[in-house]
Formats: sequence, structure tokens, C-alpha cells
Amino acid sequence: MDKAYEVFDRIQSSGDVDFTNLDYISSAGLSVLLKTQKRLKDQGEAMKLVNMNQHVKKVFTYAGFDIIFEIT
Repeated sequence: MDKAYEVFDRIQSSGDVDFTNLDYISSAGLSVLLKTQKRLKDQGEAMKLVNMNQHVKKVFTYAGFDIIFEIT
């Protein structure tokens, strides 16, 4: 998970995160995304999550993350 933190810590502007190859996301992964989104929002930026499969989308919906992130 350390690499995910490193990658997301470097994001400084709005952009898409492509979930095409993601079949599962852990609570640690959700935490990394939430931390990054909060930091970006404070800077007037945001991540958009794209190409999410239905299983992962349900996880985001149950967690209430569909309110925090734009998911397409």
C-alpha cells in the first residue's frame, strides 16, 4: 500500500482515476482515495473516478463515497 500513498500524494490537480482493471478495493484503498480527495478539494481540485465495475461501485455507494466523488 505504500506505493499507492506515494502515487496519490503526488497528485496536485484534478483528473480521472481509471478503475478499469480494479476488481476489489480494501478499506486502506478507500482511505487513500478519501485522503487525496480531501486534500485536492482544499485546493479547489477533485478526482473523478471512471470505468468502475458494478461491484466496486456498490462498495463506494455503501460507504457513501458516491457523494464525495464523481463516479462515471
